[in-house]
Amino acid sequence: MALTELPLLEADTQSQARVPRPDWLKIRLGQTKAFHGVKQIVHGQRLATVCEEAACPNRAECWSRGTATIMIMGDTCTRSCGFCNVKTGRPLPLDALEPIRTAEAIQAMGLRYTVITSVDRDELPDGGAAHFAETIRRVHELNPHCKVEVLTPDFKGDLAHLELVLDAQPEVFAHNMETVARLHLQVRPQAKYWRSLQVVGHAAKRGLVSKSGIMVGLGETPAEVRQVLRDLADVGCSLVTIGQYLQPSPRHLPVMAYVHPDRFVEYAEWGKSFGIRHVEAGPLVRSSYKAETQERLMQGGARST
Repeated sequence: MALTELPLLEADTQSQARVPRPDWLKIRLGQTKAFHGVKQIVHGQRLATVCEEAACPNRAECWSRGTATIMIMGDTCTRSCGFCNVKTGRPLPLDALEPIRTAEAIQAMGLRYTVITSVDRDELPDGGAAHFAETIRRVHELNPHCKVEVLTPDFKGDLAHLELVLDAQPEVFAHNMETVARLHLQVRPQAKYWRSLQVVGHAAKRGLVSKSGIMVGLGETPAEVRQVLRDLADVGCSLVTIGQYLQPSPRHLPVMAYVHPDRFVEYAEWGKSFGIRHVEAGPLVRSSYKAETQERLMQGGARST
């Protein structure tokens, strides 16, 4: 079947009747001993995880592998993105002990690769950049053999604040584009396409491994996805993730289409042709999903989906 003939399962946005998820979006929810071990450590250290707060479909799989994406600076975001399940509101003050508790949790889990992300904290003078940097340093000090990937906000485009994070030397720096340029105002009303692109590009110029990700199924066209990939390649992005958007609740943006797995293969090939070193693309792919594998494949020069 030609890619132009791939079936497009469109969600019914005019009524309460929704097209059921296709077979390629079936999720295994098994919980293992390792799953409960990670849960106990995370909750015991009073840490938030994007796995829980963002209702990630891969939580059972990742936690069963002994990995978790830790979300620092609380569980309340100052932004109101149309796709995100993290609650919006007035956050609590930063916890000065959180960086060390994060490092201790990573040590307890025995991780050799960790992903640390956060909510947006636009009310803070530096957007939480110094707190991010302190967390990276603490993790490296207590876990010298653990690589750190950070997935950060855009810090309102303030490169001085971004520099605070980069100076802490995470092994991978990630900031997600999330969607195509045309849909940015609808999907990320407090963000800007060009600003996110600048953040990713600045990290690449500093010599760090830079990473970004987008969701599909929000109403974008393949040509628009192609343009995002070209834009990311042009600013030096090394790693890209592409996954299917899944509506967390009725109050969030609806799914406009379920993208066929073969289309994800095409998207990955486009990224490869533009010079992106590794593209992880698939219906259930998320920015932090098997992040350690993505980084390893990128370092080895391999490309896969």
